[in-house]
Amino acid sequence: MTKRTKTDKRFAERLDRLRMHLSRPDALLQLSALGLLSGVFAGAVIVLFRILVEGSQRGLLPAGLAENYEALPLTARVLLPVAGGLFIGLMFHFSARGVYVLGVAKVLERMAYHQGYLSVRGFILQFFGAAIAIISGHSVGREGPHIYLGAATGSLLGQYLTLPNNSIRTLVGCGAAAGIAASFNTPLAGVIFALEVVMMEYTLASFIPVMLAAVGATAVSYLAFGSEPAFLVPAHQFNSLGEIPLVVLLGVTAGAVAALFIHLLQQVAKNASRFPFWQRTTLAGLVVGVLGLWVPQVMGIGYDSVNSALLGELGLLLLVSVLFAKLLATVACVGLGVPGGMIGPVLFIGAMLGSSLAQGVQRLLPDSGVDVGLYALLGMGAMMGSSLQAPLAALTAMMELTHTPQIIMPGMLVIVIASLTASELFRKESLFITMLKASGMDYSANPVLQTLRRIGVASVMRERFQRPERVMDRDAVDALLKKEPEWLLIQGEERPIALLRALDLARHVQALKEGQEDVQLIDLMEIPGQRYEVAPVHLQATLQEALDILKDKGVDALFVERMTAPGIKRIYGVLTRDQIESAYHY
Repeated sequence: MTKRTKTDKRFAERLDRLRMHLSRPDALLQLSALGLLSGVFAGAVIVLFRILVEGSQRGLLPAGLAENYEALPLTARVLLPVAGGLFIGLMFHFSARGVYVLGVAKVLERMAYHQGYLSVRGFILQFFGAAIAIISGHSVGREGPHIYLGAATGSLLGQYLTLPNNSIRTLVGCGAAAGIAASFNTPLAGVIFALEVVMMEYTLASFIPVMLAAVGATAVSYLAFGSEPAFLVPAHQFNSLGEIPLVVLLGVTAGAVAALFIHLLQQVAKNASRFPFWQRTTLAGLVVGVLGLWVPQVMGIGYDSVNSALLGELGLLLLVSVLFAKLLATVACVGLGVPGGMIGPVLFIGAMLGSSLAQGVQRLLPDSGVDVGLYALLGMGAMMGSSLQAPLAALTAMMELTHTPQIIMPGMLVIVIASLTASELFRKESLFITMLKASGMDYSANPVLQTLRRIGVASVMRERFQRPERVMDRDAVDALLKKEPEWLLIQGEERPIALLRALDLARHVQALKEGQEDVQLIDLMEIPGQRYEVAPVHLQATLQEALDILKDKGVDALFVERMTAPGIKRIYGVLTRDQIESAYHY
């Protein structure tokens, strides 16, 4: 054996030990290092995405301004989104191979049913599809693509290292947090969003890696773009408790608008599936272009208009016009399948709603002293919380954007009321779940399965086992029992066929000795004892996957294996249904 071969073998053994350790739900140190690494990688991807989008916008739009769609000639306002929609449709038609749903909805679906595995194909389609959509003026946001790209970066890192699936799920959450953190320079909001929406759990083992990922992505974003926040939020003041009725009214109104937005998206997405994808995206571009003739503010992400609303620079008529035009444009784009985000438009609609409501009060009560910018900000939080069903993430984002603790009380009130209005009064699920179901995909969040997904089979399996042949002579049996195994994985002609406790074999041998029976051959499938039928499970699998295999195959035990070389599989341990249940109850 050469020195290089020995080194490679030692490295492979260390990597195997790392994988074994990462299968535990409390592998905090190693997961933290991987979380930070995934955050830095995700931050770099998001920086590249923003450079591509903003650089292209500056080169394409008048005066070299990234959001200057208002200055485009009328014909360009129509032709640009139509051409972009057609290009996206053709790109997906020839390249997608069934990958049409992307963004946060896709991340949730892969987390629920595929252990967070995201593909390189989806990554590429999201990167370029979303970039083209934003550049060509479609009414979509960049945050959804950022979350997907971050999550895919974490997932692909875990897949490359062949980590256990429970660790890959954590890295997906890390990447999602990095996406939000790098979008707004709000690391805490990124953490809360990942835990509240993507991972749906608050545990130390997930919290710390996700925090480090958000910090890493924010640091990369700082290096590239500086510490300037996404929005220009001036100092706002909540004047008195007398404004609480207005806050309540804003919450109810935002919840109703969010419910309307979700309902329209659901109907458009359901009815659009009958048409070819390229026709849908081209139609979306046409809708945006026609609306852009009269209200060009609906084109693109629209953060310049959001900043104007926060500064109180927009008139009431323009605010209302832009609000409804943006809602219709976003419904068309997202509902018809344009691969962009929904968070940006939701914030846009919320800012216009809050600002228009405050300006209406100002006109009715000139001496009220209502701060228009404050209500624009509250509207953003209310729409985000109620549309995404992520109230804590919305509140955290508001706090980080304003750096003002006084926003907490009115922010909590407006977000809670808006969320209750949308979910309880109008019975609407979150935007992401609605889009998943409208696309024909199911989604469920079972708390028991959530717990099982956090634990890898390698952390629960029993490694004290031997692989004897079915029929053995007495000498081979004695030699086998001297090794003191806990389990016997009985070998068939091609694969293991059953699992038997070594104690049952020891008892049988003892009975033969006491009865002085001259039995030379022992058939492990015939001796007294409980035998479990077995099926294989991959070393990367979680306990949830193991439980699914037990149910699908109708067996009571599994042997844990992994391919170590082409055509060669190594068995690492055995696992029974009782061990899975014990791990869950523990």
